[in-house]
Parts: sequence; C-alpha cells; structure tokens
Amino acid sequence: MSIFEQKSRIGEYGRTGVLHTRAGDVPTPTFMPDGTRGAVKGLTPQQVVDTGVKVVLANTYHLHLQPGEAVIKELGGLHAFANRKGPLLTDSGGFQVFSLGEHVKITEDGVHFKDPKTGDKRFISPEKSMQIQLDLGADMIVAFDHLIGLGDETETEVKDAFDRTHRWLERCIVEFKRLTKDMDEAERPLLFGVVQGGLNLNLRKKSLEIVQESEVDGIAIGGLSVGETRAEMETVLKALAPLYRDDKPRFLLGVGTPEDLKIAVENGIDMLDCVLPTRNARHATVWTENSKKIHLTNEKYGVDSSVIDKTCNCYTCKNGFSKAFLRQMFKAGDPLGGALASIHNLRYMSRICEEYQKIV
Repeated sequence: MSIFEQKSRIGEYGRTGVLHTRAGDVPTPTFMPDGTRGAVKGLTPQQVVDTGVKVVLANTYHLHLQPGEAVIKELGGLHAFANRKGPLLTDSGGFQVFSLGEHVKITEDGVHFKDPKTGDKRFISPEKSMQIQLDLGADMIVAFDHLIGLGDETETEVKDAFDRTHRWLERCIVEFKRLTKDMDEAERPLLFGVVQGGLNLNLRKKSLEIVQESEVDGIAIGGLSVGETRAEMETVLKALAPLYRDDKPRFLLGVGTPEDLKIAVENGIDMLDCVLPTRNARHATVWTENSKKIHLTNEKYGVDSSVIDKTCNCYTCKNGFSKAFLRQMFKAGDPLGGALASIHNLRYMSRICEEYQKIV
C-alpha cells in the first residue's frame, strides 16, 4: 500500500488525501502543533486530540538535551513517555541548533554547539540525528539539514548549505536504513528529506528533484518562515507546486498562521507545523471569524460576555467561556487562560483543514 493516497483536488495544485503511518491514518491537509518537549504546553493529550489534531510534533533538540533519548527509550518511547496515542513526528533538531548563532560550529561531519543551559559541548551529525529520532520512537522523522536564515546570507552561503543538505541527506538515508533493517515495513517510521535553497527558485527546484528521487518517504520544505516576507514564501511554494510527485506527502516546516496555512495547502502542501497558535494563545492572542486576530487582554473585553467566536465548536467557545472571563484569567496570571485560548486556536487551525478535507 502506498504511504499516501491522494483523494481530491484543491484548485490547481492543492489536494486532500490520507497519510498512512504505523500509529494510524492521518487525513490531509493537517496542521500539527509543536509539542516541543513531548507535550503541547499547558494541555493534556486528550485536550489536544479533542481539538481535531491528528499529529503532534516533538523537538529532537530539546528532548536530546533533556531528559535525553536514552531515558525516553528506556521508558518505552515518546508515545508512552508523553501518553500520546496518535502519530508523532520529530524534527531533525537542525532549526534549533542553527538558531544558536555564535555558539555553533558547522563542519562537514556535523554541528558542534554548547548546551545553552549547562555550557556542555554537544554534537549532532546526520547519523546522530537519525539515532536520536529512532530512540525517541517517532512515527515520522526528518533528515538533518543545513538551515540558514534569509537575511544577509550570500549566494555562496546559500549554495554551500544547499549542497551540504543533500550530502547530509545521503548519510541520513544510509543510517536510517541501517537502524531499520530488521523492522517490517509496517513497523518502520517514515523518513522525510528536506528541500533547501533559500529564495533561489532554481536551487529550490533542483533540491526538490534531488529529494524526490532519493529513498525517502516524504518531502519536507525547510528554510522558510525564517525572516522572509509572506509574498516571498508564496513565490517559493508556487514555484514548487507543479513539481511534486503524487505518491509522497509534502510537509512545510514551521509555518502556522491561518493565512499561511491556506497559501500552503493551495500550493500542494499536505502537512504543516508551528508553535505560533499555542504561543500566541498563551499571550492572549486568538483568531476569530475570517482570521481576524484579537487580544483578550484588551480593556474593551472586560465586560464582554460573548465567546471568542460564536461559529467555533471548540471546548472554550461551546462551553461559554466569555472574553471577560478569559481576560480576567490572563490579568490574574492564571494558566487556565492560556489553556483555553490554546484549545481555541488549535481548533481554529483544525477547522480550516477539515473544510479543505470536505472538498470532493
């Protein structure tokens, strides 16, 4: 059976489908919240499931630093450790490592860096990233790539990162195959290779060609949402949209506003992840009808008895938690406010995906 089954079209390049993982099937398009340390901050696993979320992304870098993949493996893997029943995806750790800036030294072997909390020297290579993610027990894992920002980087720096990403992909595939050689097909996690190339469309297209022709299960689009404008991101996604193979799922890393989700899906993306919906929620910012963003600490909500969005069927809205109550929770520093707002924002993103899934 194919890993991905395409069901229907969304416009010229978008689509609906079903992604088959060892932990269950995932209807697409789908939004995945970031459970950085194995859990979505402030929410129980059941609360996350109740929002319609089908996949949670956990962070390889943070879990490697604490408590360590050996501990999690000993405790039965990330599903048991975090009490997560459905599919889990881990990123490669590359984004967090490269974001450490001057504390990072990149070599062809891998990346040397200091633990920002302890100062201990650490090292992650393509092989090490595969080992960590397999020990964590994720159902979908991502190859280790060389990420750069989209600020003052030169064409040479972009090209160097492009080339290194593909050399590292080859090493990831070799190590992944070694680590999974004794697994049945149904037991094996899915491996995603990463497309890089900055805003250079020729490099992006070439990277996609290389990744799609390699022995990976899915395509991850990396190196966006790192400082470029929405228009620049859309230009890259539009350039890649006609070039995807139908049999592989496509995952856009680190993108997660309602507007960006719609742009991505209509340009062929099946999966997205981002910390933004829950991070915004913990800072009292939520989405309402037509992707309007409101700030619940605004004084005008002090006597507002209405819910965040009367059209929403999330726990927060359907149970009548008013803007006035939520404002009070945030003003009092009560974490219930962030939890209720997070539930709403995750349900908001899931509802957008579900509307696309209805297209036949």
